[in-house]
Amino acid sequence: MELGVYIHIPFCVKKCYYCDFVSYENKLDLQESYIKKVINEIQDNEELLKNNNITTIYIGGGTPSIINPEYIEKILNNIFERSNLKNKEDIEITIEVNPGTVTKDYLQMYKNCGINRLSIGLQSTNDQILKTIGRIHNYEQFLKTYNWALEVGFKNINVDLMLGLPTQTITDIKEGLENILNLKQAPNHVSVYSLIIEDGTLIQEMLNAGKLQFPTEEDERNQYHYTKNLLELHGYNHYEISNFAKSGYESKHNLNCWKQKQYVGFGLAAHSYINGIRYANTSDLNVYLNNIRKDIKIVNENQTLDDMKREYMLLGLRMLDGIRITEFKEKFGENPIYIFRDELQRLVENELVIVDLDNIKLTNKGLDFANIVWQEFV
Repeated sequence: MELGVYIHIPFCVKKCYYCDFVSYENKLDLQESYIKKVINEIQDNEELLKNNNITTIYIGGGTPSIINPEYIEKILNNIFERSNLKNKEDIEITIEVNPGTVTKDYLQMYKNCGINRLSIGLQSTNDQILKTIGRIHNYEQFLKTYNWALEVGFKNINVDLMLGLPTQTITDIKEGLENILNLKQAPNHVSVYSLIIEDGTLIQEMLNAGKLQFPTEEDERNQYHYTKNLLELHGYNHYEISNFAKSGYESKHNLNCWKQKQYVGFGLAAHSYINGIRYANTSDLNVYLNNIRKDIKIVNENQTLDDMKREYMLLGLRMLDGIRITEFKEKFGENPIYIFRDELQRLVENELVIVDLDNIKLTNKGLDFANIVWQEFV
């Protein structure tokens, strides 16, 4: 079976105002003990790694680029040693990088230890907006990081951008995209996420206190469609709700998740999906560092076959190409058009989904109301 690997690095310089991920400021003194624990987890899962075909490795956070790069190398070497990987160049290995936390030497070390894809968290090219949402970097620092990455030899680079940010206008979006597209070498992948205001975040507190003004829902939708149209005009394939790529540079890690393939997560709060069971490690750092393996894992869901079919539909309708009916039949032995005839009839009647010869996919209207589509399969 194909298997993706995720490693969570929970350390940050400063928590962004909108972030509700499991991450910690000012805990770098724990990085050595944390990495030892992650490596122990990898060793405990040697049989899983050896008996499956690893296709992607993704190092996320937090801010992975904040820790000593030698620890990143140790993690990867342990995965390589405990798996059947014959050639690490054949798989996609990604690390998330934040401007202001990485040097050219760090990037060279990443490349030397097998990392072949960078995901750089820019979010906006407007320095004032970056400050408003609590990012630690400015646009100039992004440019340094990006140019260093090119000099080191990275070709597969993703740049993260965000929509719906405080005070953000369509002009900000236009200027930001033009800045990115006019780089010496434009990135081969761009991720574009709408800001989601999560409970318990500082940005929610600021909103409730009337300190921030956000674009309207219609403004945000216009930002999204402007972004989509401009990136497509410049040769990017809009292959998933929030992701655009030049041909051949689609994120394999994300595609595997959307196609319901298996993955194993190592580290604090890391999630796994194996044989229809979804589980996660504890999100309590002290518990993670000081307990044995069986005490840090929590089973979140033991899926029934019906659960798996519904989730397959939900995840598949994130992709612009949608769900191949033949692939659904190969996986489950049944026709999704028959199983979900009532749900699909409602979605087709509301012009949110189109069903053609071998595909079930979102319409343009469905892109705007994707949450309504996904809700049919929850």
